[in-house]
Amino acid sequence: MRLVFMGTPDYVIPVLSALTAAPGVEVVGVYTPPDRPRGRGQAMEPTPVKTAALEMGLPVFQPPSLRSAGARQELAALRPDVIVVAAYGKLLPPEVLALPPYGCLNLHPSLLPRYRGPAPVVTAILEGAATTGVTLMQLDEGMDTGPILARQERPLSGDETAATLTADLFSMGAQLLLDNLEGWIAGRLPAQPQDEAQATITRKLERSDGRADWSLSAVELERRRRAFTPWPGLTTHWRGKSLRLLDVAALEGAAWDLPAAAPGQVVALPTGDAPVAIGTAQGILALKRVQLEGRRPTTAAEFLRGYPDFMGSWLE
Repeated sequence: MRLVFMGTPDYVIPVLSALTAAPGVEVVGVYTPPDRPRGRGQAMEPTPVKTAALEMGLPVFQPPSLRSAGARQELAALRPDVIVVAAYGKLLPPEVLALPPYGCLNLHPSLLPRYRGPAPVVTAILEGAATTGVTLMQLDEGMDTGPILARQERPLSGDETAATLTADLFSMGAQLLLDNLEGWIAGRLPAQPQDEAQATITRKLERSDGRADWSLSAVELERRRRAFTPWPGLTTHWRGKSLRLLDVAALEGAAWDLPAAAPGQVVALPTGDAPVAIGTAQGILALKRVQLEGRRPTTAAEFLRGYPDFMGSWLE
């Protein structure tokens, strides 16, 4: 089987690795976006998938778009039987979708039709979902609307970040793909249309989503910290500088002897690894690790030793 892989970030590398090791599969090309300038020096930086593919000795292709006739001809010359997509970041035009005899398959980190779109993992954490999962689907011209080949559930414990959960889901997806790819090619695996009545759509994250809103509950803010790790993070402002809340805990209810605190008010905690907390609309948000703009990450205790006037202050 001749296969083309399309992907970008580091967390889909296990999918590519699994495909290269699979018997009967020949990865004839890896597609990933062009190198981009990064950092102060604006040096050109390849995508993690490009770096991994070159280390595996695989041919890499980086067209800015697959809509040009030249890019499509280059892809057609590889004669792929199937194209596998995992977090490529681009919608495939109809001409590409129709190119391989066995279609274009996609790994999506949710249980479709729930959480279509660009932020399925983040949204699952924000909503406090008890379960999510990964879906193997056939791409069509819509956004995550194609028929489903297979799904696998993943219960949530409530301590996952977007980074850890995304990596876990694509690792699961790699095995899900291997378990079903041969059956799909052999015609033994039917594709099931999605139930549009159950569909939900996620939206693209913005940097402003990471601003802590103290009119929310502590539980909601703790979820935001996990959902927005690694980006855009959960941040507030103190003395005109950004303060990133790297690790927090939600404390609320009768089980805790909590100090009184208005939303945005910084108060002391008597014991534990979080010596300080911030008032919210319901409960308080204990701080464990923080990072002040221009400074290194530190524990909340170390931060207080350097900035004792933080205690009792009010945050935006």
